[in-house]
Amino acid sequence: MTKLDLIKKGELAYKKWEKKFLSDSENRRIYEEEAAKKELWLQLVEARQAAGLTQQQLAKRLGVSQAQVARVEKRGYDAYTLTSLRRYVNALGKGFSLKVIIEEQRMYSINN
Repeated sequence: MTKLDLIKKGELAYKKWEKKFLSDSENRRIYEEEAAKKELWLQLVEARQAAGLTQQQLAKRLGVSQAQVARVEKRGYDAYTLTSLRRYVNALGKGFSLKVIIEEQRMYSINN
């Protein structure tokens, strides 16, 4: 079996596992929640970098330590408040804004 065959076999096995795992509503809820957290910290880091700021520079604008900025930008951090996010975004400068979107989750079931 070639390396490419092994990769394809692994991809198929993963897709099969993922489909089964996400078919459970609790697993899907947790997965989506964690994905949203990941996206937020990554968006904050990318926005800071787009503003041309280091963590130290942003920390100075916020009046906090660099370690506190690093904590907010850390993967898995989930102690955000709306106020802290507003302060962070405002410290980035003009051209950055905070947008909160609340989506209704609907569950559908198909009965055969």
